[in-house]
Amino acid sequence: IVLTHAHEDHLGAVHWLWPRLKAPVYATPFTAFLLREKLRDARLLDEVSITEVPLGGKFSIGPFDLEMITLTHSIPEPNGLAIKTPLGTILHTGDWKIDPEPQLGEATDIDAIRKLGDEGILAMVCDSTNVFVDGVAGSEADVRVAMNKLISGLTGKIAVACFASNVARMDTVIRAAQAAGRKVCLAGRSMHRMSAAARSVGLLVGIEPFITDDQAKYLPENEVLFLCTGSQGEARAALSRIAEGTHPHVKLSQGDHVVFSSRVIPGNEIPIRNLQNKLADRGVRLHTERDTPGIHVSGHPCRDELKQMYQWARPEIAIPTHGERRHLIEHAAFARDLQVPQQVTPRNGDMVRLAPGRAEIIDEVPAGRLYVDGGVVTAENGQALRERRHVAFNGMLAVSVVLDGKNRIVSGPQVRGLGLAGDNDYPLGDAMDDLAEEAETAFKRLGGDQKELDDAIEN
Repeated sequence: IVLTHAHEDHLGAVHWLWPRLKAPVYATPFTAFLLREKLRDARLLDEVSITEVPLGGKFSIGPFDLEMITLTHSIPEPNGLAIKTPLGTILHTGDWKIDPEPQLGEATDIDAIRKLGDEGILAMVCDSTNVFVDGVAGSEADVRVAMNKLISGLTGKIAVACFASNVARMDTVIRAAQAAGRKVCLAGRSMHRMSAAARSVGLLVGIEPFITDDQAKYLPENEVLFLCTGSQGEARAALSRIAEGTHPHVKLSQGDHVVFSSRVIPGNEIPIRNLQNKLADRGVRLHTERDTPGIHVSGHPCRDELKQMYQWARPEIAIPTHGERRHLIEHAAFARDLQVPQQVTPRNGDMVRLAPGRAEIIDEVPAGRLYVDGGVVTAENGQALRERRHVAFNGMLAVSVVLDGKNRIVSGPQVRGLGLAGDNDYPLGDAMDDLAEEAETAFKRLGGDQKELDDAIEN
């Protein structure tokens, strides 16, 4: 298992899947730190072999020689992965962008990408998230300017919501707060976890210590800033609890401000809108990238950056990834326009032969979502989930009866319904009573015949 970076959609399933795979894990230091925290919580830390690979490091797995390629993204230590095989090199970009001024961490290793391109890249598996967006994603340096300007001009308490994993954004907000004479209080477990991970690899240095929730309560309103989780409207995150008025320490009201330094992830529109409405009801002023340009930039490449990557890498085959179907198809067309000789747009589970010969999809392996229920991992279309969906859609009716050793009724029948509705002409209670009478008659009619009783219960 080779992890390109520490976002949840890349490492979040390791502790669930590792007991099935039992494979060693390779990651750079920041990613390895966060993975160990997850494995410790899952009581797997002593079982999983984790090899820390330095930035730009090289290592071998079986017949493959691998190299981590330093890129920029919205989290520390994002890596592309060069996989060298006897038939050619595959470059998997992971998640990336080109940030000329990343503020934290290393800049994109352009020389390493160019060198791979000079040696020859058979195929590039590349991020498609912003393939429909012209221009470039923007730099964190631009956010730093915009955030300094915004925070310095606000009065009252300020809460800034961003992804906890975006440590560069945390650093930007913290420094803007300090420049405005504000102390910073972290709100949300993920913020504390990410700040610890960042400090473990030498990031978030040269800033004042964070204050505690309790200390924040006693500071003047113009001297505190809360850095919060919950920019996507997550129900249990800090900002949602603040909006509900249930956060034990942080209270916002008329004249205070919430800054959303993040984009709206597709699918989260409704919870974010509900969150913002609740904050507005409290008299809180909202600031988003729509009305305050520059307070957020994407972590994924737009078309100009994609073009630049293809010019550096010059692959023979383009394999778009990380996007919905329309993104992959557009990315393939984009690569074709850039004179990439071949393009393949596989679906999840497709097996692609890259060489020898022309690249093509040759087989399919089982793929899809897994469902976590407590401590159990099951298939999304497994029997348990199918039955739950059936009950959720149709409701459930249960008839219970107690029989003695001779199959005579001792108690009941009792009828219980879940998710059922009656109507004015035939109330649900009347229907339950009628069903109980019918069940009692049926049981008595069967007498003591065990086989007939078993068949009746089953059918």
